[in-house]
Amino acid sequence: MSVLRDLMEGIRNGGIEVLDLTAPLTEKTPILSLPEPFGQTATFSLQEISRYDDRGPAWYWNNFTTGEHTGTHFDAPNHWVTARDGEDVSRVPVTKLIASAAVLDFSAEAAADPDFLLEIDHVRAWEKEHGPLPEGGWLLYRTGWDARADDAGRFHNADETGPHTPGISAECARFLAEQTPIIGLGVETVGTDAGAAHSFDPAFPCHSFLLGAGKYGLTQLRNLDRLPPTGAVVIAGPLPIVGGSGSPLRVLALLER
Repeated sequence: MSVLRDLMEGIRNGGIEVLDLTAPLTEKTPILSLPEPFGQTATFSLQEISRYDDRGPAWYWNNFTTGEHTGTHFDAPNHWVTARDGEDVSRVPVTKLIASAAVLDFSAEAAADPDFLLEIDHVRAWEKEHGPLPEGGWLLYRTGWDARADDAGRFHNADETGPHTPGISAECARFLAEQTPIIGLGVETVGTDAGAAHSFDPAFPCHSFLLGAGKYGLTQLRNLDRLPPTGAVVIAGPLPIVGGSGSPLRVLALLER
């Protein structure tokens, strides 16, 4: 138990910093919009039940409506057809919800080119400098896109040709899924794939390859600029929705100072 006591003491005295990587969840939270005739996810909304009134004099509470993949959220393998019989979000082992993180910072490249794609050579160059990707850990892909999250138009960055947001090439997605020991991929954008990924081969390769390999996704993260390339521990706890393909979640990072 000394390890747990040391952990709590570190949090209390500031030796371990707790960072929130989660975007606030409101009716203005950007959501993924699909073209017709595909079904659409719901925006987040609260429906008041009572607020210290005749409906409930001493309590305030709400119902809420949202989609599984709204705001900062978790992608379970069964979200994609390549893992249609894979884990639902309730069956993700809890030991996998606490994992180390590698942060790959390509914010300068994404600022210069909103369609920037992470390639295998980028990952290998990062590993040459920082060491191998963590066994059973997250690859967190920093693009600076969280700076746009309070403006849905800038966040989606769409024109007549579709959305333009940074992502990962099909070749790199396959490489991460099949040849690296990571548990999954975390991004700052609305989904784990690039805005133009509908035109890739295969379409939406991060979903296709990573979820198909039984790995996971975290999306719409914030504050990755406050994390070092290595050394952080991520706690990502989705709701255990039985049969669910994902869930909004609170993502925390522990960082030793």
